[in-house]
Order: sequence, then C-alpha cells, then structure tokens
Amino acid sequence: MTAARFAPIAKRTLATVADAAPAQAQAVRPAFGSIRHDWRRSEIQKIFDAPLMETIFKAASVHRMHHDPSRIQLCTLMNIKTGGCTEDCKYCSQSSSYKTPTKASRLVQLEPVLQAAREAKANGSTRFCMGAAWRDLAGKKSGFERILEMVKEVRGMGMEVCTTLGMLSPEQARQLKEAGLSAYNHNLDTSREFYPEVITSRTYDERLATIEAVRDAGISVCSGGILGLGEQDEDRVGLIHEVSRMAEHPESFPVNTLVPIEGTPLEGNEPVPVHTVLRTIATARIVLPKTIIRLAAGRHTFSETEQAMAFMAGANAIFTGERMLTTPCSGWDEDKAMLGRWGLRGLRSFEDQEGVAIDPKDVERIEKGHVCPNAPASEPAAAA
Repeated sequence: MTAARFAPIAKRTLATVADAAPAQAQAVRPAFGSIRHDWRRSEIQKIFDAPLMETIFKAASVHRMHHDPSRIQLCTLMNIKTGGCTEDCKYCSQSSSYKTPTKASRLVQLEPVLQAAREAKANGSTRFCMGAAWRDLAGKKSGFERILEMVKEVRGMGMEVCTTLGMLSPEQARQLKEAGLSAYNHNLDTSREFYPEVITSRTYDERLATIEAVRDAGISVCSGGILGLGEQDEDRVGLIHEVSRMAEHPESFPVNTLVPIEGTPLEGNEPVPVHTVLRTIATARIVLPKTIIRLAAGRHTFSETEQAMAFMAGANAIFTGERMLTTPCSGWDEDKAMLGRWGLRGLRSFEDQEGVAIDPKDVERIEKGHVCPNAPASEPAAAA
C-alpha cells in the first residue's frame, strides 16, 4: 500500500502521547520505537485511546523496527496435569473451587509428552509449552523431577521449552534453568487494581515474586493477561504499564481472550470486541518493542481477517495444535494454510529477529502518520 493511500487512514498525529508537563521535562523526547522502562500510565492510556487505525499504524512501524514482519512463531501447549487446582481463579475450569466439566488427573508420564512434542515439531511448532494445574510445587518432589526430565528431553529435540507450573522458589527456578528451560509463563492476568476481583488465593505481589525468581535464574519471562474478565480499558492499560516497568521487559506477552467455561463465575461474560483486542495488541507493541506478542487462548474465535489485523498490529506468535490446556485451539493445517495465504513464515527455534531500518528523516513523519516505513522519500503523502 502506498503512503498516499495509507495516509488518510492515519492522518491525525500519533506523536502526542506524553502527559502535560513542564517544558524542561519535555526537552528530551524518547526516540521513536525505543525500549523504555519509564512509561507513565497516562502515556499508555493516550496511546490506547487514540483512533484505532492510527495506533495500529504506529505499532506496525515499531514492529518492523525490531522484528521481521513476515515471521510468526508457532507454539504448542500441552496440559501435563489437569484440574484439581486449589487456586480460585474465576475464569479457570481447572479450579477445584468450581463444578466444571474438567476432571482432575495426575501428572502425565514422560513418553506421552515426548510424543506430543515430536508431533508439534513435525508440524512446524518451534516452542513446546507444558502447563500443570496447581498452586505451586510444594510437596511435589517426584513430580518436579519428572518435569525436569521432560524439559531436558524436549530441549534435546532442538525446541524452545516453556512451562507454567504456578509459583516457584528461586531454587526451583535454578533447577529448571539447569534442565534447559527456555521460558517460564506466569501471567499477571490484569491490572493490580482489578486483580482481587478475579483471584483471591494468590496475590499480585506473589506473582511478581515468581517472575523475579525466574528472571534471576536466567530464564526468559512470558507474562501477559486475559481480556474479558470484566475489566475496563484502564485495567488493560494497567497490565501493560506493570510489565513495562520491569527491569527487563518480558520476552513474550501472551494476549488471551476469555473462553467462558460452564460452572465458573465468569461463564456468562460477554466476548471482548475484536477492536479492543487489537487496541491492546497495538498498545503493547508500542510500549514493549522487542517483546514477542503471542495470540493465545480464544484465537479460534477470530476470523482470518481479524487475525491478520492482529499481526499487522504487532502480534508475532500463535498457539497452534489440538488444544489450549482445556479450551479449543486452531489446528496446525488450518494455521499453516492461513499463514501461507498471508505470506507469513514460521520462526525458527532460538531465532533472533532483526527489524527493518527506518530512515531517520522519516521518523517524525511516521509518528505523525504521514508516511509508511521505507516508502520512497519522493512519494508525497495525501493531503490531510
């Protein structure tokens, strides 16, 4: 699409995202697309509230500065221990607090996990994730040893390995790192303010403590949230603000949309509008430039065109395969066909991405929505 055709969509300025502040505080403006840890929540709210197409345009520009826009990572998630969890997360079918169709099961043996990982790799997935439904690993010594073996074996296949096992101690994080764990998922779910409305059995700070233990062990952090819990836009902004203030931004930021489960307190929640999902993705991309943004639970409810818009907004990973823990997931064949139609390719395991350099002369015009990245300088923008 030419700059002239694109400009009317993004004709209003995108540069005004800072709070009103004294002139001296505004003297040094952060570089466009730079990695920052000093975002103000009100700055992020202004980005979120801007006209959607403007926000997506800016997010797409930032995305291309740090990532190859033609690459999408395929991830597969396996539930290695189902149900019976003592936590009271109101959205979860695996909580023992609610009567749901999910039946509790023991931790699976090693071989079924390896079979699932081989199948995922054969179908193009480069990250294999394992989830266990419990609060923490206390009193689970033999189970933890089995999980460490799972991590070693899957890593030995040349795949990235991620686990989500509840709260971790620093020593448990260290052992997972030694076993070869690539990443640990521990979502914050929502803003600090709204969190107590959803979960009371684990505090927000306990989640942050696990993330700190994971980071200190040298494991990549995967931490995002769920849309559709009953939160407001300011809570979506609050979640992004919380992770933006971490000493290092999460390596990946999953964007889940609630899949209402019969028997849970949130079974009657209305679906989140797609435009809200796109706003969240685009805002996260601008605030977390290097982070991989993963389309996770609920993606199967989006049309192919809606998913393409999410990729344009900065999403660059999907979960694919048979299931997402206890909820549906788009299949490998379906996803590979979709990516092929859009000219997208899978990301290899452990691959570092390089973005596309943008001419410094174009940066100001990009911020104002007047030019597409790398458009010929001689091509005039359409009149506003």
